[in-house]
Amino acid sequence: MVSFSSMFAQVVAVVGGTALRLRRMRDGEPTPAWGEAPTIPQGKPQGAIPTLKMPTARGWDDGQAPVAAPGLKVNAFARGLQHPRWIHVLDNGDVLVAEASSVPRTKMRNVFDYAMVSTLRRAKATGESANRITLLRDRDGDGVAETQLVFLEGLNQPFGMAQLGDRFYVGNTDGVVEFPYAQGADRITAPGRKIVDFKPAGHWTRSLLASPDGRKLYAGVGSLSNIGDNGMEVEEGRAAIWELDLETGASRIFANGLRNAVGLAWEPRTGVLWTVVNERDGLGDETPPDYLTSVQEGGFYGWPYCYWDRVVDDRVPQDPEMVARAITPDYALGGHTASLGLCWVPAGTLPGFPEGMAIGQHGSWNRSTLSGYKLVFVPFENGRPSGPARDILSGFLAPDESVSYGRPVGVTLGPDRSLLMADDVGDVIWRVTGA
Repeated sequence: MVSFSSMFAQVVAVVGGTALRLRRMRDGEPTPAWGEAPTIPQGKPQGAIPTLKMPTARGWDDGQAPVAAPGLKVNAFARGLQHPRWIHVLDNGDVLVAEASSVPRTKMRNVFDYAMVSTLRRAKATGESANRITLLRDRDGDGVAETQLVFLEGLNQPFGMAQLGDRFYVGNTDGVVEFPYAQGADRITAPGRKIVDFKPAGHWTRSLLASPDGRKLYAGVGSLSNIGDNGMEVEEGRAAIWELDLETGASRIFANGLRNAVGLAWEPRTGVLWTVVNERDGLGDETPPDYLTSVQEGGFYGWPYCYWDRVVDDRVPQDPEMVARAITPDYALGGHTASLGLCWVPAGTLPGFPEGMAIGQHGSWNRSTLSGYKLVFVPFENGRPSGPARDILSGFLAPDESVSYGRPVGVTLGPDRSLLMADDVGDVIWRVTGA
């Protein structure tokens, strides 16, 4: 028997998809919005029922793996995890993985909410959250973790992690928690101390990045809604990157107007903070693009009033003063690619690749032709993006877009200077090296 929510999902997907196909027939295929000067189609609001399209989560068959770029190879560093989202490497080389998931909505406002929840479940994008961090060790150096232990549990949708000496920090959805840490420990059992509160729900991930001198933490806190749908009062403190001073305990918003800033990384030549941001939905396949950008202290990046080069979103009550302040991002990453993971990659890490940023693109749901579902690389030169993006890993999506074998999320340098990437549909940590 077909469930009520599943039936609504099919109806909404068909209606939304048909409407978008008609728009595509009328307007032609949009050019992917990538790079420093992207061509972004005019936004066309999709109405109360936007396109809803996600592949069914299938996972990987035995012997199946993502497709590595020429000159590279990929292997499973660890399997059997529960929705692995983010990765952090401790000073001693232990690899930590945050296992967490979005929690299904309990209040349904309309038909689209029912359809969305059903679709997200089918795509393995929501469900019971493991709420733990797992430790992985590869002591024999063969590129596969032979040790897998529960490092920390009882958390609240953990995501970002940071170790600074004998302190370990976790970005729970409701705030950052500090724990005592002993070098080489298999497990943390001591209670933590919350050092800052964040509002939960909505975009729930809380990425963390320590400053190079170890005195501060930076945390990404996404918006509650798409475009301030419930008013801006409930968005206070959200759509921002926070700076936490670990010496004084003070915290402040470092930059805002960033709808959902997730991955954070330092560009080492300039010492500038960079992030990847998920932009708003409901304006078309390529409008607006997600983006990679440097982050200016005190900077405002447009959300929800405008996007890219101060293009006003007419669905939002406007504030001309805020629009005038909006900073144009540095590099477009395509519409709705859900770019989440971010990692600085030094030259020589991957054969044939210069220095630059690796970006885990989780993949779209709000467009007629799916986008993302890749691990991509943006080359840098003199502290700036310097050319077109290249694939590092692909093959996460079936050619007919009906199923996904995996979905890229967090990415970081491994202890052996490989590249590690979390896959929350395949429940795998993939390891990329030279062939």
